[in-house]
Amino acid sequence: MLKNSLKTLTQKKLRRWLLLFFFTLLIPTGLLVQQSYSRLKWETFHQHQQMAQGLTNRIDNRLIELINKEDERSFADYAFLNVAGDIKANFIQRSPLSNYPLSSDVPGLLGYFQVNDSGDLQTPLVPEEFSERYGINAQELSERVALKDKITSILAANKLVNDTAPTFDANIMADEVAEIASDSGSALQSIQTEQKYQPQIAFEKLSRERQAPISKSKLGRVEDLQLEQAFKDETEALDIKTSKKQASRAFKEAPVQKQVASARSEQIALPEVENAAVSDELSIATPQKQLRIRTFESEIDPFEFSQLDSGHFVLFRKVWLNGQRYVQGLLIEEQAFVDSLISNPFRSSALSRMSDLLTAYQGNILSSASNTMNNSGEQLYSTRLSAPFSELQLIYRIRQLPVGAGGQVVLWLGFILGFVLLGGFYLMYRLGIRQIKLTNQQQDFVSAVSHELKTPLTSIRMYGELLREGWAPEEKKRQYYDFIFDESERLSRLINNVLQLARMTRNSQQAELVERDVADIMRELTSKVSSQVERSGFKLSLDCGASVKQQSLRVDMDWLTQVIINLVDNAVKFSANSTRKEVVLSCYEVKNKRIAITVRDFGQGIDREQMKHIFELFYRSENELTRETTGTGIGLSLVKQMVTNMQGNVSVENKEPGAAFTINLPVA
Repeated sequence: MLKNSLKTLTQKKLRRWLLLFFFTLLIPTGLLVQQSYSRLKWETFHQHQQMAQGLTNRIDNRLIELINKEDERSFADYAFLNVAGDIKANFIQRSPLSNYPLSSDVPGLLGYFQVNDSGDLQTPLVPEEFSERYGINAQELSERVALKDKITSILAANKLVNDTAPTFDANIMADEVAEIASDSGSALQSIQTEQKYQPQIAFEKLSRERQAPISKSKLGRVEDLQLEQAFKDETEALDIKTSKKQASRAFKEAPVQKQVASARSEQIALPEVENAAVSDELSIATPQKQLRIRTFESEIDPFEFSQLDSGHFVLFRKVWLNGQRYVQGLLIEEQAFVDSLISNPFRSSALSRMSDLLTAYQGNILSSASNTMNNSGEQLYSTRLSAPFSELQLIYRIRQLPVGAGGQVVLWLGFILGFVLLGGFYLMYRLGIRQIKLTNQQQDFVSAVSHELKTPLTSIRMYGELLREGWAPEEKKRQYYDFIFDESERLSRLINNVLQLARMTRNSQQAELVERDVADIMRELTSKVSSQVERSGFKLSLDCGASVKQQSLRVDMDWLTQVIINLVDNAVKFSANSTRKEVVLSCYEVKNKRIAITVRDFGQGIDREQMKHIFELFYRSENELTRETTGTGIGLSLVKQMVTNMQGNVSVENKEPGAAFTINLPVA
């Protein structure tokens, strides 16, 4: 019991030290792999972030190009007719905005419009006087008028133009005009109170209140998004100053700084009814009335961008001319505008394979480039566009971030290192257990051999002295000689077993197989063990059928004899206290053309748990300090090795009563 406790304690200590060693290596290795993988993942994230920045800059540049092109248009372009060439030549032509169908670089354009200070809408699509066709047939004129009515109805629904005769409350309008005049300066103060109608004030409010969020869209609000910024946190944790600064700047939602147009003044030539000639190259019929041209100076503000309650975008500017204020602009369909300028460039980029692009206006999400909406995810990049589109926000959201070949290598490397460490830990543990077991076995062997040698040598010396000195009576001398002989035989078997084990361990001896009849084998085995059994007070029984005796086996007879002697010795030794003192040596035929030779005793049998270990080297079922039987623990191990080298196998099973060891050998 004490010995087993010492063994268990030693194994636990080994496991504890190996586990400590294993985790000492595993933790820094895991941290190194995790850091390398995180850095590669962040680099991939940063690359895609730069791609998002580049795409945003291209989108923003495109919008700035469009707004600058529109800003270059003259005030007169928003009329159906304008002056061509030198003013003195009195030539007029159609405005470049009067073409139909509409031809513009602005996606989703419904049409251009101009609203005067009375709230009346004018569009370059339709001549001011329908009686003059100007080369337009009736069908086309009808379509132009229908488009003008559509634009008027949309703007009127948002209270930006009059679609009926204007009506107003003078007291309310006076307050509105006073507020506008305080914000707009001296140019606006010149407008008379009685001329101010609701549409002009609505445009002013649209300009002043563009920061106020409109009603929530179907796709929700930006603040409702549950976007994580785990990569941002990992980036800030990396000890790389340059990368940390770049990652920090990447998430600032600041508008991209671009050069946009500012307020300007221009000289405008406008035609009035009097004498004039019409340009033939534009194929416009000569009007009945004659025109004259007058020159004015106007003040034109930069374009502003807003979204109407109807969902349409409106791009407009304010113009002061001859003491009056006009609003000129473009009415744009939201979906076509966003798809063409934002979503489609994103879909054609590499970013679309791993991320989604959300477009928002004043916090309302307008569209998702992937046509799906999910409030969760990882934010890649977010920014606002340049003025006047500063209320448009682009949010890049990661769906799946590829780590690339480098990340796969790091993952596989981490897996291999972990496997190597785990395998090394297991092998070291098994090696340590084997060393502990071997040490214990060696200690047991030394203790057993010392006991096995000391006891018979002491007895032999004692009886030898009695015989030499003549102190033994005549009737006892025979008994003393037999005892000395038996102990000598036991010592010889012990020494032979040790020497045989040493030779087989070094692989210096192989079985010399010779074909022998089973009858001869059993006869020789019986003669070798009969005296051993009889001197121990046991009876040897032989059970072998005639048909089996006629067959042959290829065996090393010396080895087989030593095997049977060891088995018989164990049978006698472990059944010494049994009531039936008998050892049965039998042989019989089994399947697969094999012959079984069995040695059976009638003792107490073998514990089932010990059956798993009895063929192990130096194993003994009894404790070395308290055992009652003799032996070194090498006999059964030697039996197994010899039988295996003779191409056989050995097994043990409990009988009622006793135990039976069976040697299974192939028929020659």
